[in-house]
Amino acid sequence: MKITDAGIHPYPAGDSSIARMALEAAGLGFDSVVVIGDAAHRSPGIEVLRGAVISAASVKEVLKKVRDPAVRRADVVYVDAGDISFNRAVVSIKEVNVVRCIHATRRNAFDHVAARTAAEQGVAVDISMAPIIHLRGAKRQKALQRYADVLSLQRRYGFPLTISSGARSILEQRSVRELRGLCALFGMAGAEVTEALSSIGRIVEPHRPVRVVE
Repeated sequence: MKITDAGIHPYPAGDSSIARMALEAAGLGFDSVVVIGDAAHRSPGIEVLRGAVISAASVKEVLKKVRDPAVRRADVVYVDAGDISFNRAVVSIKEVNVVRCIHATRRNAFDHVAARTAAEQGVAVDISMAPIIHLRGAKRQKALQRYADVLSLQRRYGFPLTISSGARSILEQRSVRELRGLCALFGMAGAEVTEALSSIGRIVEPHRPVRVVE
């Protein structure tokens, strides 16, 4: 069972190199990381996966972007969440692996219909720690409530969850133990955290052999 940080943003999007962030992740208890963007660099001791993010205004645009060669080369394909009809549709697109940024949507934008389809298709919903760490006041409470809502649906329908630090430097990376504490803020149990941290491995495994970096 591989424990994976499902989303880090190294240089040039962030302040730290892939090599430095991968080394830090290994020290924090992870077996692999998903780099949002180009993961051409390989680091010893930890698997580095490439993640591609699709941010689109319509389902038609998502369908166009999943055919892009850069997206097709990715190990994990993410789509930024939108309104209720958008989310219901994107979880049925076979090339989509994870819906992210659910904390930024309106309440019930990811509903029981989307949850049931996601479970059937094996599409995950990402829980990013970045809003919990960086937001304050009402915005932070909104993010926690969105995550609690998603967790309630996940317990009922069984779609996968992933957990990402959203880190843009080594200073923003968190250990597995710290992630458990942050996830407890919206009611996620330790066993559920472990299950979510291992979801990327199950998403990637059917598509290709696991690649161990050297």
